[in-house]
Amino acid sequence: MIRFTAATLGLVALLALALVLGQPFAALALLSITVFAYFLDKFAVLAGPDRPGQEFPAGHGLSTTLGLLHFPLLYGGVWVLAAGPLPVLDKVLIFFALSLFLGQVGNSNAHELIHRADRWPRRLGTAVYCSLLFGHHASAHTRVHHVHAATDRDPNSARAGETFYAFALRAWAGSFREGLRAETALRKHKGGLHPYLVYAAGALTSLGVAALIAGGSGIVALLGLCLYAQMQLLLSDYVQHYGLRRREIAPGKHEPVGPQHSWNAPHGFSSALMLNAPRHSDHHARPARSYPGLELDRATMPILPHSLPVMAVLALVPPVWRRVMDRRAAKWTGAALPA
Repeated sequence: MIRFTAATLGLVALLALALVLGQPFAALALLSITVFAYFLDKFAVLAGPDRPGQEFPAGHGLSTTLGLLHFPLLYGGVWVLAAGPLPVLDKVLIFFALSLFLGQVGNSNAHELIHRADRWPRRLGTAVYCSLLFGHHASAHTRVHHVHAATDRDPNSARAGETFYAFALRAWAGSFREGLRAETALRKHKGGLHPYLVYAAGALTSLGVAALIAGGSGIVALLGLCLYAQMQLLLSDYVQHYGLRRREIAPGKHEPVGPQHSWNAPHGFSSALMLNAPRHSDHHARPARSYPGLELDRATMPILPHSLPVMAVLALVPPVWRRVMDRRAAKWTGAALPA
């Protein structure tokens, strides 16, 4: 757990200092989640074992702590960006550092929380997503993505040859729609308050807090942070399932999700920072397994050529992305290269 704790809370500390003091901590925070992360991933000694075993604790305490710290960081960032006394350069550095944290660390942790068996951690994860104006992801991820991953029925599984930009528009709208459909169908049998009402109330609350903090400028700052953070989440989805598909074994029925249906990355520091989110195949096989125990099998799981954050950057340049990934995806699916 030392890797996870040091990587995540170290960045939290840098961001907190940046919000209060500005430089040099604003620059250090951005460098930490970008340049430093890239080079630290090169050190194999920082990597966790492919099969961690039972000696790893569950990691619940760190996940809950990160979930609670999310809110002062988010709204502290809103105040600094909208009304704080820091210089413009400091605010620019803080915007990108905080947005990357929210999208890569905050999202990975909220994802961990919504998979918990206990009610309160799930509610905390949902609250994090609501604060980022992305509450519907709590439903779309568990009730749509985990059911239909690596098929055309999942809006968040990128197709071979699809650019990130086309995917992002399709995935945001599609996940909202399909999550709503799944929850509405469930309410017919289960009853109770519709989760989408909760997500709407949570989004309005988040916007209201931003307005109370800094008026219209606070709302603009929140929208900017949320947009950038949501883009990071969608980039992760795009990279982790690009071009991989489950075989249709009967009309409308696909083979079970297997290790070959998600892309994975073994890089130690970024995996620690993202709570092992790059070990995606094992997560799909065992969604309830806590992040420290996720395993990696390099023989049966598709492995990305670079860390997940680096691949996300490549995804922003479609010709480069396709040159790197299309042949790799075709190798795992046996399909012809997309046109």
